[in-house]
Amino acid sequence: MRHRIPAGVLAIVLGATTPAANAGPLRDRLLERQAARNARDAVPGKALRDIPYGSDPRQRFDVYLPAQAAANAPVIFMVHGGGWRTGGKAETAVVENKVPYFTGRGYLVISINYRMLPDADPLAQAQDVALALAAAQGKAASWGGDPRRFILMGHSAGAHLVALLSAQPSLAAGSRWLGTIALDSGALDVPEIMEHRHMRLYDEAFGSDPAFWRKVSPAHALQPGAQPMLLVCSSQRDSSCRQAHDFAQRLRDSGSRAEVLEQARSHREINLQLGSDSAYTSAVQAFIDSLVKA
Repeated sequence: MRHRIPAGVLAIVLGATTPAANAGPLRDRLLERQAARNARDAVPGKALRDIPYGSDPRQRFDVYLPAQAAANAPVIFMVHGGGWRTGGKAETAVVENKVPYFTGRGYLVISINYRMLPDADPLAQAQDVALALAAAQGKAASWGGDPRRFILMGHSAGAHLVALLSAQPSLAAGSRWLGTIALDSGALDVPEIMEHRHMRLYDEAFGSDPAFWRKVSPAHALQPGAQPMLLVCSSQRDSSCRQAHDFAQRLRDSGSRAEVLEQARSHREINLQLGSDSAYTSAVQAFIDSLVKA
């Protein structure tokens, strides 16, 4: 007989057995598998589900419509995390608080899936994000959204992907958006990670080729014209905020806008609690307002 471990017990076990510096992504991969079963019921309102942007079954996105229909609405374009290997667009931490919060303020929210390891490496995943973005912008007007007023947002591995796309605009194949919010990426400087002690999930994602590390590293792939970026980081993790500050400085040195928002929250809480009534949500909203209302 198989027994299911409750999510709360699972969190305690993981907290006791996983080193604090690396616990975030591993803990999230397990907790989100537990939470995903009920995610579809967590979000009220109208949703258009599983819209294809490619031929692979993972190349799908969901569209959550604003509570009050309006033309030319701004759009939050969300990319889930999961260690480049797992995760999904309808997981609780991805949609439960963000969707009611943003749709209640007149935004569309688009949450995407993309191909996973081992079928697609992080560079191919970033290309999936770009493909989904282009497809969503092409259809946004039919849902009441403004294709010129997209905000990219991603958590963990998804934060790495949106940061890479934003640092390297040529990957986006001509798509443009207002700015990017990276929610606690631990992979802004991939060579630094790979050259020091790290979790095995990074080996699975980035392999052993230093040239590939640089290609998929936002800090090393940085091109002129990078999008404005807000880097949210957990002060409870060893390297998250240090990487965020280092990357932000590189962005500023290249002439792009970059801000860092440190939070005394766990890796998962940074994702789950965005949209709750908090100073954290207000700070993220202020960054969005500076782009949408400019």
